[in-house]
Amino acid sequence: MGRQLGWGLVGGGKDSQIGGAHRIAARLDDLFQLRAGALDIDPDAAHGFASEIGIADARAYGSWQDMLAGETARKDRIDLVTIATPNATHFEISKAFLEAGFHILCEKPMTMTVDEAVGLQAIARDSGRLLAVNFGYCGYPMVRQAKAMVDGGDLGRIRLVMAEFAHGFHADAADSDNPRLRWRYDRQQAGVSSVLADAGIHALHMIGFVTGQGIERLSAEFRSHVEGRDLEDDAHLSLAYSGGTAARLWTSAIAIGQMHGLNIRIFGEKGGLAWRQEQPNQLAWTPLNGRTQTLERGADGLYPAAEDGSRIAIGHPEGMLVAFANLYRDIHTAITTGTTSAPALSELMIPSVEDGLEMVRAVHAAARSAGSEGVWVEL
Repeated sequence: MGRQLGWGLVGGGKDSQIGGAHRIAARLDDLFQLRAGALDIDPDAAHGFASEIGIADARAYGSWQDMLAGETARKDRIDLVTIATPNATHFEISKAFLEAGFHILCEKPMTMTVDEAVGLQAIARDSGRLLAVNFGYCGYPMVRQAKAMVDGGDLGRIRLVMAEFAHGFHADAADSDNPRLRWRYDRQQAGVSSVLADAGIHALHMIGFVTGQGIERLSAEFRSHVEGRDLEDDAHLSLAYSGGTAARLWTSAIAIGQMHGLNIRIFGEKGGLAWRQEQPNQLAWTPLNGRTQTLERGADGLYPAAEDGSRIAIGHPEGMLVAFANLYRDIHTAITTGTTSAPALSELMIPSVEDGLEMVRAVHAAARSAGSEGVWVEL
């Protein structure tokens, strides 16, 4: 797999759910070593947690600015920086590290505005550095199997896609002042959208990832069901794609009883597929006029993209951490082979700056549509 690369993390501190996922995933294949971090907005907390997880004192930074200066000056500087901070900071931090010559994996959404996303696209292109966006669910082997089946023509022309990412963990109005939740509905910190930009964006990206099509236009309805929220906690989108596919997306934070709720169903001329993130080892495949079959992760006869993404034998559960690890493995390949262009990243199934830009454009188009009673908006 090649040499081990140095890795640094901005954000993702002790109380961060996503930070733990990145730390496990990046090191699963021993391709990255965590050597530097600015892990918390509080410098003392950042230093303390860095020490707990084995980062040397000299590379335990109190701020991302200190980390940028410190790592830039080192001969053994890190190769990849993962940005796991609140949405409003993604542009500034990504821009600074890209311009200093570091490769970047940024949490979604890539930026708060379309102009920022376009700016990062130009900086990444000019710098020759990799800028990937963590739409990590595309790392699941059976999602890659679905993509390979679509690419291979098994479903024929794709007519319709139904996608969901709906949970119920923001349904309690009494929890509205919780600081870990409140920022998600604050325009200053979250931007023009809450649940679509936070959760639904993963399902939205997955539609394009599996079908290989781009969004042409969309119509959206946003609702804020919990009193006092400035941004939506429930959204419905209708979408038209470049290959003629129609899609429907539901995303929600107030769907009590829904746990994670990331699901996708793809319907083509010759068959249909269904995948649920909570049962990720199985992909349901129904050929036209045939019986529904369950394709199992790790079984014989899958496409190479699914086989390569599996780490353990059939019947053992694999989950989100391995899906994220597949993305880190692909990023390692891109960095060590120098393949950082958008077409090359697409071949490696890495969500690129172009994917990040399309998702930011889609979120802003949806916000405009929802603000105009669902009028269709071109991307």
